[in-house]
Amino acid sequence: MKKFQDIYSGKNVIVTGHTGFKGSWLSTWLNILGARVIGVSLDIPTEPSNFSALKISKFVKDFRIDIRDTKALSKIIKSHQPDYIFHLAAQSLVRQSYQSPLETFSINALGSVSVLESLRIAQIDKLVSAVMITSDKVYDNLEWKWGYRETDHFGGLDPYSASKGMAELGIRSYVNAFFKKPISNLRIGVTRAGNVIGGGDWAIDRVVPDCINAWSKNNVVKIRNPHATRPWQHVLEPLSGYLLLGSELTQNLLLNGEAYNFGPNADQSYSVSQLIEEMAKYWDRVRWEDDSKNYDKMHEAGLLKLNCDKSLFDLNWKPTLSFRDTVCMTVEWYKEFYQNNNISMYDYTINQIKEYVKLANEKGIEWADND
Repeated sequence: MKKFQDIYSGKNVIVTGHTGFKGSWLSTWLNILGARVIGVSLDIPTEPSNFSALKISKFVKDFRIDIRDTKALSKIIKSHQPDYIFHLAAQSLVRQSYQSPLETFSINALGSVSVLESLRIAQIDKLVSAVMITSDKVYDNLEWKWGYRETDHFGGLDPYSASKGMAELGIRSYVNAFFKKPISNLRIGVTRAGNVIGGGDWAIDRVVPDCINAWSKNNVVKIRNPHATRPWQHVLEPLSGYLLLGSELTQNLLLNGEAYNFGPNADQSYSVSQLIEEMAKYWDRVRWEDDSKNYDKMHEAGLLKLNCDKSLFDLNWKPTLSFRDTVCMTVEWYKEFYQNNNISMYDYTINQIKEYVKLANEKGIEWADND
């Protein structure tokens, strides 16, 4: 982790969506690295939440604004002079995108453009690297058995997926129109990941939170699509990719405007039912039912995989955890939260991050090298 410490220690880092699941994990990791974290988000999205469990407001400068408020966001950027920006703020739920499609398009597409416009008009007089997080759902999913590459066609049959594709078009336009000029000191990278699990996620209509919410109350969980196959990965996997891309953008101009997939190894795609069976090994009294017959038949992918060769070639990034490790770390976090009233979840989360880094180092993954 020394590489990340050398890059981020003492730096000003803006994280949009810091109150969310991934944003709160990223803010915690950046805090360990010695960064000065500035969070920009709306209110905490769930109760309970990872943000509250980890008491993140104690170490993050906390701004509650809508990222579509370009004037307010630009003011924050100008006053805090960030070295890095990680844009995670989003409406991230597929089912909610059917209920509020216009809001989903506005937050995900216009919100991403607003971040870049705010950065442009702030006129920062130093190098700034911005990592824009979209989704693996941007691809035109043909239910192939091989992974999608960064150059494959975009699609989007549901509002969420389409909104992320629109965000990418906006990002690409801003990069080419404003941030690829020889004199530009703004560098932009795009990341695509999905099906992220880990402790601290309580969002509705996600399989792990749905299971944990039910099982913590000794209830049966109803699963709407048990046969869907996903490239499940622990939240720390894509976050290591985000941090690595941010650091490499600073050092390599050729990466400006590039997009990268971050996902598990190709052989680590498992069905929802297989995920639940693995979770059952670490949680007592597990009960679930196949509810697919009663499920409202809105579009949802049955099979989705990513090809991450470009991330390996350009960034020397590769995943660290096995499927078993991913599920074990996730369920153990929730067990500590629900069953151990005396534990500091911040300390426990830091320990999980350190164990993850240690394992990456043992596997010879470059970013985790302590030399």
